[in-house]
Amino acid sequence: MKEEKNVCINCKTHLEKLLEKRKIDKEDLDLLKKPKRTLTFNIPLKRDNGKIEFFNGYRVQYNDALGPTKGGIRYHPEVDLEEVETLAFLMALKCSLVDLPYGGAKGGIEIDPKTLSKKELEKLSRNFIIAIHNSIGPEIDIPAPDVNTDGEIMAWMVDEYSKLKGKFTPAVITGKPIELGGSQGREISTSLGGAYILKKLGEKENLKPEETKIVIQGFGNVGNNIAKILHDWKYKIIAVSDSEGGIYNKEGLDINDILSKQKDKRALPEVKDAKKISNKELLELECDILIPAAISDQITKENANKIKSKIILEMANAPVSPEADEILAKKGIKVIPDILANSGGVIVSYFEWYQNMNNEKWSEEEVFKKLEKKITKAFDEVYSICKSRSCDIRNASYILAIERIVEAEKKKEEYKNV
Repeated sequence: MKEEKNVCINCKTHLEKLLEKRKIDKEDLDLLKKPKRTLTFNIPLKRDNGKIEFFNGYRVQYNDALGPTKGGIRYHPEVDLEEVETLAFLMALKCSLVDLPYGGAKGGIEIDPKTLSKKELEKLSRNFIIAIHNSIGPEIDIPAPDVNTDGEIMAWMVDEYSKLKGKFTPAVITGKPIELGGSQGREISTSLGGAYILKKLGEKENLKPEETKIVIQGFGNVGNNIAKILHDWKYKIIAVSDSEGGIYNKEGLDINDILSKQKDKRALPEVKDAKKISNKELLELECDILIPAAISDQITKENANKIKSKIILEMANAPVSPEADEILAKKGIKVIPDILANSGGVIVSYFEWYQNMNNEKWSEEEVFKKLEKKITKAFDEVYSICKSRSCDIRNASYILAIERIVEAEKKKEEYKNV
């Protein structure tokens, strides 16, 4: 019973759904439905008014069969252990899928960072590292930015960790500013990786960019960068949206013009000849490719039957619910899952870590060339499994990722018994 309490419920659901496509031994299933290590703690913060408050902090190191664990740190008022466990599980699959020498991890603090002054934000970030510094390291667990965290916060964390260890240790964290060992190209790596995947799929499906209509939900860092990249590659972006709603022109939008007029990154400007639409309407537009790049659970059993795109590229984490997935599959809509579509970020995080560990600095051109090679190789492997095992892209991705983890665990056990 005690063992059952440690099970990640969402992870177990993912795995049991996969059982329909591939037989997984009970031992392997048990191995993957529970995180290897879960850290929970209260993080103290002395507010500017002198009052001391405590916030819930988490770090889950899900599986390290393939190498040190890797994953972001998020600050959000709804962060909880189940969410962090699920995200760590998905990171383990993502790293395995794109053949990185990493396991999966995730961390977070249950806090709305908008309620903190900059001084308080820095204190909280440093206190988080004080709480976990003995459980992370360049060869143990490597954090990175995630929701509501950025390069500046990573810089504070690297500085605090280095103070505690008595030497500058840039490889402990990725997503840092360039001046502290960050990688060129990191800001657009997630979006560029997704664009490379789309380009590769286009070659397989004979899609011509200028004839391919694309709809993008979410115009934050990932959404606006992939919009710009695809627009520059001559794809026709017919609609984009932010949290307030979207704009639509069936003849195509000038993304560079929209970006130049954006005064507030969270607000889309007025655009001539573009119709205002809601996010609900945007998701249901007729198009070739729909790119959810906002938040999770945007396509559910309630609206899946209304989706008219031919392909969905999941740039957000889990934007399509499991129930919706089944409906989309019956409609013949191809879904490129998040663990493949948005893996460009962790790939370039790995490049940053590698550069730090080997005292190297790569140009942006070199980073992008290596990113394209790495992510398209993963796509080719997944596509091959789709054909050989007659399954969709999501299941093929999960099968490849899980088989690599299980095989690595078995090899470790063999070596232990020598």
